[in-house]
Amino acid sequence: MNEITLRDPSVPAPRLTGDPAVLRLRAVHRAMADLRRGTPVLLDGTRGMALLAAETAGARGLAEFAALTEGAPVLLLAPARAAAVLARAVADDAAAVALHLPRALLDPGTLRQLADPTAEQLLPAVPQLAPVPINAAAAVALVKLARLLPAAIVAPLRAEAHALAEDWALERVAAANVLAYPLEMAARLTRVAEARVPLEGVPDARIVSFRGPDAGIEHLAILVGSPETAAAPLVRLHSECFTGDLLGSLRCDCGPQLRGALQRMAAEGHGVLLYLAQEGRGIGLANKLRAYAMQDRGLDTLDANRALGWGADERNFLAAATMLEELGITNVRLLTNNPAKVDALRAFGVAVRRESLLFAPNGVNDGYLATKAARFGHLFG
Repeated sequence: MNEITLRDPSVPAPRLTGDPAVLRLRAVHRAMADLRRGTPVLLDGTRGMALLAAETAGARGLAEFAALTEGAPVLLLAPARAAAVLARAVADDAAAVALHLPRALLDPGTLRQLADPTAEQLLPAVPQLAPVPINAAAAVALVKLARLLPAAIVAPLRAEAHALAEDWALERVAAANVLAYPLEMAARLTRVAEARVPLEGVPDARIVSFRGPDAGIEHLAILVGSPETAAAPLVRLHSECFTGDLLGSLRCDCGPQLRGALQRMAAEGHGVLLYLAQEGRGIGLANKLRAYAMQDRGLDTLDANRALGWGADERNFLAAATMLEELGITNVRLLTNNPAKVDALRAFGVAVRRESLLFAPNGVNDGYLATKAARFGHLFG
């Protein structure tokens, strides 16, 4: 039987060091996970604020938040959501709007109603505007990174918060690291695994997985033939779409674009489809379903995202540029109707020529495609 040797408690534990960038990313990743489970996190350490996501706040998380903080808490909302809650216009050029939130309203049901426009609205009182705290942008960005509704309660830390945070093993994260996280993660993607995976109609296919240093979500590259040897292979940046790609949803054109792009590459003999983990233009599957619910109430794709507190498009295409660099591909013919993808890759140093990828409306997605053209600038001509 193997023996387990316990460390002598009288001997100080060794001080571990590591790549500072990895440690920064790890702290943000852990903070995201804590917010998803309804646990407060400390933003900018013990001299800053406590932060709790409104969507996941439960009785225990709220009790911990109350014990950590002093003064009046505020609710941070995206401008479009704040305007709906206040029933009046607010400036929409800020990352967040702050609302006074009496501690009497700090209950899970009220917070979810304030955060979620798809919830039944039975608020006991309309909150009032409050000064926007320092690092509000980072607070909302962290909740969005956790793929939660962009709504958070924050309050200053009390003097004894340091000891409580140590006892409860709460995560501390710097605001600057939160704001840098998306681009830093995308720039540090590395290849993890590769295998030959013959596909229907595309027998000569390989899949390469890429992962960031936080070991979180993975992006995939589907390689058809040997695109690394082509002068300018066909390339598609395809953001994952569970409903369209897997279930064949008629609400979008994602499934036909996915399969159509692979067929084009197979016919030509080579190509790369980058399957990016950016569901719902970067807002995640749960929030995309909420956006669908808002569309069923009459909003288009763009306004539905904004009503939830998200931007029109939250995607980050540096991940795609990093993957192409890892694959040794610098000159591409991009299968897309979206000029923003062309501009993004060019900004990251990739030579791009656009080629259209057109499919007719199916009778259900007609309005969706019209919105893409009118409000997102997609080219269908």
